[in-house]
Amino acid sequence: MEIQGKKAVVFGGASGMAKASAELLKQRGAEIAIVDLPTSAGAEVAKSLGGSFFECNVLDAEETEAAVHGAIESLGGVHISVNTTGGGIAKRTLTKEGPHPLEDFRRVVDLNLISAFNISRLVADAMSRNEPEDEERGVIINTASIAAFEGQIGQVAYAAAKSGIAAMTFVMARDLGSLGIRAVTIAPSLFATGLTAGIPSDFEQQLTKDAAFPKRMGRAEEYGKLVVAIAENPMLNGGTIRLDAGQRFAPK
Repeated sequence: MEIQGKKAVVFGGASGMAKASAELLKQRGAEIAIVDLPTSAGAEVAKSLGGSFFECNVLDAEETEAAVHGAIESLGGVHISVNTTGGGIAKRTLTKEGPHPLEDFRRVVDLNLISAFNISRLVADAMSRNEPEDEERGVIINTASIAAFEGQIGQVAYAAAKSGIAAMTFVMARDLGSLGIRAVTIAPSLFATGLTAGIPSDFEQQLTKDAAFPKRMGRAEEYGKLVVAIAENPMLNGGTIRLDAGQRFAPK
């Protein structure tokens, strides 16, 4: 896909990996709409990119649908969807206090897996109406985690949700292939965004000691570079790409 002139909706785009993705897509000539929490810096980020901002809590399906439709309407369509929304908790399946609360598990799945599918189905519907370019109408990029494959102790809910995103990617690509719409997932390791952005260097070295190279946390722009590569390369489809410097999470 030629990014110049394309329309991109970036979910979670007020900060971190999604913000870096929005900035790089803008540099390549895309028009940008940002969707993020009302408490985020989404409005300022969108303004800096000459785009629009739409408030949304992805746990609210109806609010998400309204934000997706609003963002697409503001752009006049969508060719690229990037979604990094999500989060997790640290709770074991069974603790001294008792079993993992079911509602906490359900919330993590809703926040990660259900919201990713909701966004994907909505943007796919809009992409299906695009005029094809070299038979392609759009690309949907979701975010998992390497915890999907070797989750740490206490990540049972997060690992289940992120592995669900990875699992649905290939099927989604098959579902949408006849329409010329691709689906790809990125599975990052630890990145210097959000809560991990300001941790001491000695703690960072401990967290990343099992990486092959480089032995550090990822940088937001490195995620963004992969988003650009996925958008530009039509043969990238149906897979989950590890972005992890060769790291495998230890049990804890």
